[in-house]
Amino acid sequence: MNILVATGHLAEQTVRLAVRSKADVLIIDTDVAAFITPRKLITAIQTQQASGYLSDSYDIIFVPGLVSGNFSNVAEELGCEIYLGPKHAYDLEYIVSFVGKVEFSTTIPACELLTNIRRDMALDTVQKIETNANALMHIGQMKLGGGARMKVMAEVVDATGLDAQALSDRIISFIKKGADIIDLGASLNATPDDVERAIKTAHKVSSVPISIDTLDPELLSRALDTGVDIVLSLNSSNIDKIGHKVADSGAAAVVIPDTGAGVESLAGNIKAAQEAGIARIIADPVLDPIGHGIAGSIVRYHEFFQKFPDIPLFFGVGNITELIDVDSAGVNAAFCGIAADVGASILFTPEFSNKTQGSIHELKTASEMMVLANERDSSPKDLGIDLLVMKEKRRREDSIIPADAIDAKGAGSWRVDPAGCVKIEISPDLSSGAGGKILARHKDACVVGETASEVLDTLIDMGLVSTLGHAGYLGRELKKAELALQFNRSYAQDDDF
Repeated sequence: MNILVATGHLAEQTVRLAVRSKADVLIIDTDVAAFITPRKLITAIQTQQASGYLSDSYDIIFVPGLVSGNFSNVAEELGCEIYLGPKHAYDLEYIVSFVGKVEFSTTIPACELLTNIRRDMALDTVQKIETNANALMHIGQMKLGGGARMKVMAEVVDATGLDAQALSDRIISFIKKGADIIDLGASLNATPDDVERAIKTAHKVSSVPISIDTLDPELLSRALDTGVDIVLSLNSSNIDKIGHKVADSGAAAVVIPDTGAGVESLAGNIKAAQEAGIARIIADPVLDPIGHGIAGSIVRYHEFFQKFPDIPLFFGVGNITELIDVDSAGVNAAFCGIAADVGASILFTPEFSNKTQGSIHELKTASEMMVLANERDSSPKDLGIDLLVMKEKRRREDSIIPADAIDAKGAGSWRVDPAGCVKIEISPDLSSGAGGKILARHKDACVVGETASEVLDTLIDMGLVSTLGHAGYLGRELKKAELALQFNRSYAQDDDF
């Protein structure tokens, strides 16, 4: 298949290095590739063909992903397909390798199109694996173990102390973020009525399995009467009091070792639970925090999985993320990989502190990545989905500072815009944990939008900005506000991001 890539003078070397011998390169008479127009393209092609520098015909022509013209007439005249290539020339090597495998677009840059296609293919593979998994246990329609994706259990801390609306909102937001199981945390002063109320509220707003988080036999008893799906947790302190009722209810039970004990204690408590008639048992060897014996606890998981491969494992990732001052995405992904290696079926997180917001989504994505990595028998990279947030997989080409560059200097003074001042704030979408609205408050109006560009354009169109300095300042601040929403951070005008 004959491929032609059109670009400008500045990107010529990058394009040639990227496509190598996989495509011909056409240099249009413009420095910036994004300024290529349909007329410039067809003129350059016809000139180069007449001179013998280009083939007489091409199957596909890629123009830069940032061009804005309509190339349909040129495509018809040349008798070939013209598609948007990537936004950055560096990505052409990756893009060209997909020619003949996917249908490119005239409106979506190839880099974005392929990202979406690869993601859809990856998620479709995850779903097929899930459908075909031979689960160790079913809780409703949900599968645990046996090759199924690790499920994310999200704890609503102090669920029994929340009013119905607050609890409903929290549960709905957790499910939007990707929670497979909702765990209701019981406070120390919770009553059986509190437990019943929380479970009934949870059942009203969701269809996912519901668990109750307490060792109190009285609270567990009421939870079972109210139709809870999983009890969390059982050990020697309560199995003799509540074990038979758990068995009669058919609920699943998370069994833990006694405080400070190891695998032997866990195995003994599982045996006691089985003797009580509990059929659906999930084991929690307990993941200790970093600095408190984490290596030994991972060994404990590994030993248990080797001895009891048919019992689903509960893996408390929240014990790590809540007790380390590190961005949660990398921590969750790394420990999700460890969890997969020791045979875990449930990934537990409370997503309680500000620094761990997003953990549900991160664990859900990481669990999908581990399914794909296992399917390919590879490391979890180049899968079509990832958890790259601040860092990037492929660095774009950097510039060299020219010898005659002028050192920038900030203005020594500023003056108030005669059109008035603007107060910038954000209103995050708390239900999903991502996105939201930017608010720009002026004395004459409050402009609301999702992106910096649309808010600034509206302010200018309404005549609420009248000086270049003010427009530049607002552009900087609005972009910071947009990034704060994108990365789920707080925003304060004039503060560093």
